[in-house]
Amino acid sequence: MPNSDAESDPARGTSSSSLERLISVLDVLEESPAGLTFDQMLEVLQLTRSTLYRYVKILSEAGLITSLPDLGYTLGPRVAELDYKMRAQDPLIHAARPVMTELSRSVGGVALLCRRYRDKVLCVHQEGFSETFRSAYERGRDWPLFKGAASRIILAQLHARVVSRLYRERTQEFAASGLGRTLDAVKASLAQIRHAGWCALESEVTSGVTGIAAAVFDTQSLVVGSLSITVGKTAMKDEEVRRIAERVKFCASIVSNAISARK
Repeated sequence: MPNSDAESDPARGTSSSSLERLISVLDVLEESPAGLTFDQMLEVLQLTRSTLYRYVKILSEAGLITSLPDLGYTLGPRVAELDYKMRAQDPLIHAARPVMTELSRSVGGVALLCRRYRDKVLCVHQEGFSETFRSAYERGRDWPLFKGAASRIILAQLHARVVSRLYRERTQEFAASGLGRTLDAVKASLAQIRHAGWCALESEVTSGVTGIAAAVFDTQSLVVGSLSITVGKTAMKDEEVRRIAERVKFCASIVSNAISARK
């Protein structure tokens, strides 16, 4: 990464480049399992000391990062505040919450609402509870696009160019997921999921459960996330899986239509 504030990409401008470096401080803290000292961040980010001091000051004053003596820097309390505000303001969560409550009650299990985030999928809301399992797809936890029904149904809706790039970057992981050992095989597998309109997988993310998911689309008919139900059993009969899947598809369509109606 650049180590001078004067260095910039002419096509994007100095301010854009500086903002990306500022955000990179949050990125490195997000990926760290524990706090990082200033010198540790300096080594990872390869910024000048004065630049990192300025970024740390800005982020600290905004409450986005915080520090404790001898423990280093971590994400700050503002992140929790933003999470609360997102749950209160996100139109997708508003539209999905009552549908998810009913889906969880009628089918039995845990309903999840997930969003695509960069090249991964993030659970943004959860409804329902099971005494037999605890879903590993907890709110705020991210998973790869090819891992689990809630993720894979989103992957199936992405443009072929995106799928091709992801396959080039994670060929072995795609093969291990069972989607295919060649790009053509992966595209064929995703086409089947897309045609069905739902995806069901057993013990992919949480052992001993079945996840059944359908895609949620925005006002431009682009995939924005997924709605899914996690049922605390496996080896379900095909007719039972299809019955639940059609219900999940219907619920996802209600959410998609509710978003479109807000235009």
